Amino acid sequence: METAMERTQQAVQEDDEEQQEIWSWGAGTDGQLATGRLQDEHSPQLLCSLSAFGPIIFLSCGGAHVIALSPGMWKSVDVGRGTSGQLGHGEMVSSLQPKAVKALESFTITHVSAGWNHSGFVSGSGAIYTCGDGTFGQLGHGDFKSQCSPVEVSFFSSIHVEQVACGMRHSLVLLKGNVDHQVYGFGSGKRGQLGISREKVKSTSLPQITMGLRNVRIVNISANGDHSAALSADGSLYTWGRGFGCASDACIPQHVDVALSLKEVALGWNHALLLTSEGEVSMLGGDRHGALSDPQKTSLMGDASDNGSVMTWGWGEHGQLGLGDTNDQAVPQVVSLAHKSAEKHPTSRVYCGSGFSFVSRTYNSDSQMRPRKLKI
Repeated sequence: METAMERTQQAVQEDDEEQQEIWSWGAGTDGQLATGRLQDEHSPQLLCSLSAFGPIIFLSCGGAHVIALSPGMWKSVDVGRGTSGQLGHGEMVSSLQPKAVKALESFTITHVSAGWNHSGFVSGSGAIYTCGDGTFGQLGHGDFKSQCSPVEVSFFSSIHVEQVACGMRHSLVLLKGNVDHQVYGFGSGKRGQLGISREKVKSTSLPQITMGLRNVRIVNISANGDHSAALSADGSLYTWGRGFGCASDACIPQHVDVALSLKEVALGWNHALLLTSEGEVSMLGGDRHGALSDPQKTSLMGDASDNGSVMTWGWGEHGQLGLGDTNDQAVPQVVSLAHKSAEKHPTSRVYCGSGFSFVSRTYNSDSQMRPRKLKI
């Protein structure tokens, strides 16, 4: 299974031969859509504001802010709500237009994650920096203070970090290489989302080892709401924290029995989508707002089908489904995105935050279609 860095490097190579579009829609009253307007958008909006930073290879959408990673100089750019300091611009104000995180300009940034009101950044040298709301210890600095500029998490100063995943009030970190303890958690643990104890803990402001994964090689971590998940090199899934559907909360990682090897997992507020290596999508969770129209498996669910089209369903109050209205949808609907050219084949990547959505769409004249990308 590819690591996050390998996927990022592949994306850079692909972008050299591709033209890119970035679209956004949904909740926008904090400026998180990068349209320059403080309003919701019920239909997809084609963005020009990110083009100045070059191609975007990765986006992370949080509570009401977005972090983008550009490979041109391996820098991070963000936009949206900044009232807790989560944008890292040195002040606690929101931003209508994307801005580079100047405090990190001297570093090569390889991975980013946007939480509800906090952010994480990983450098090529393996350092991790966090900023934003720290009232639950989710910044990992040993205190409960908020930070308006990225601060290095000193706990990992001599350890190589590969990924960071920010949830609502907690954070996960994945270390690089074959080490005994790959995953660490910090922040709120009231639903077991840190995986650091067999009993629920209120919070911790210093990173602690996530239990139950010692003999498992983890290649990807995810966090959203009070959920946590990890994918192993052999395509196995482990989840902990708030239970999906009627399931009980889990304080340590639990192996999820899925028949096929998994390629990606995307965590939502009340549910999760699982993409198998065979291109099938399975789901975990309840059916609130029609988020899960089938509790187990579907032949075409998720975000992007093989022809590059984008499909959405579930909660639609802010127009985040991109269908021109605010209705909930129990069945996947195709989002209308204009095609640049019938001769060029689009590949779409979808990124969803709390009530808003982004799509990165690239065009390539090569007739070979690339695998779908899964996000919720």
